[in-house]
Amino acid sequence: MRTLLIVNPNATSTTPATRDLLAHALESRTQLIVAHTQHRGHAAELAQWAATNEMDLIVVHGGDGTVNETINGFLPLPQVDDGQAWIPRLGVIPGGSANVFARSLGLEPDPVAATNQLIHQLSPGSGGDRRIGLAIADDRWFTFSAGVGLDADVCEAIDHSRANGHPATPARYLRTTVRQFFRARRREPALTVEVPGHEPVAGVHYAFVTNTSPWTFLDSRPVRTNPGTRFETGLGVFAMRTMGVLPTLWVARQLLSAEGNPKARNLFRTDDVPSVRITAAEPIGLQIDGDFIGRRTVVEFTAVPEVLEVVAPRPDSGRHN
Repeated sequence: MRTLLIVNPNATSTTPATRDLLAHALESRTQLIVAHTQHRGHAAELAQWAATNEMDLIVVHGGDGTVNETINGFLPLPQVDDGQAWIPRLGVIPGGSANVFARSLGLEPDPVAATNQLIHQLSPGSGGDRRIGLAIADDRWFTFSAGVGLDADVCEAIDHSRANGHPATPARYLRTTVRQFFRARRREPALTVEVPGHEPVAGVHYAFVTNTSPWTFLDSRPVRTNPGTRFETGLGVFAMRTMGVLPTLWVARQLLSAEGNPKARNLFRTDDVPSVRITAAEPIGLQIDGDFIGRRTVVEFTAVPEVLEVVAPRPDSGRHN
């Protein structure tokens, strides 16, 4: 088996010791090539090279942004897939600050423990890989979530903080979310959400479109906007039509509950749909897998089932969310 290990050396929790441990473990099972990302978009370039050269496995040691870049580098979009492309399997070793995709797959947050999981999954008799669905927004794959409005504003602010040398810690995310929430309260609701089988939902302030649950964490605590959404289902939609403090706190409490099933008068939520269309009265922020993409007036979201083979425990194998 031929493997490319993509390492983001600038990711929050990526260390030379963990990288060397991972490389040593993979070398004992595969023919390994190690590559370090050097600039934004480099992971996509490396992944495309791996697919062109028909590598069997790509392992990413980095954060959610590096994983997203990698997938968009080797996995063709449905409209351009002629069925001839070589598609490697994907393995993930957490190396970022949140590692939502890895944790949603049932992988350990500790890189050493996740390395042991990966090696176990590569062993004969482990039960095989897991085939999952992904989603598309703005002609780009995403693994766990996209957000329009408030969430995108938070990601944009975090990107600015990172550029100024501040790490993206859970505490910083929380402070930034509170600050952006109170700024967004001054704006009129600008979004309309359209979902097949439902009447259009107007007057929306912000919306999340998710591919799994949980799709984010407050430190180690999962946040569940759409508990019925999984990698094996359609998309989850969570659209808020109020910026009132008390209604928001009521919903936030439900999101953090272990048995959370958020419901509210000013919340539109559905957990298993094939597509979503969100339009805005004026350009509004879009984030994909935690990265700010830019501003849009229209975004189409589409679920694509069973499109990616990942080296991860199956949902029925014990550890999963």
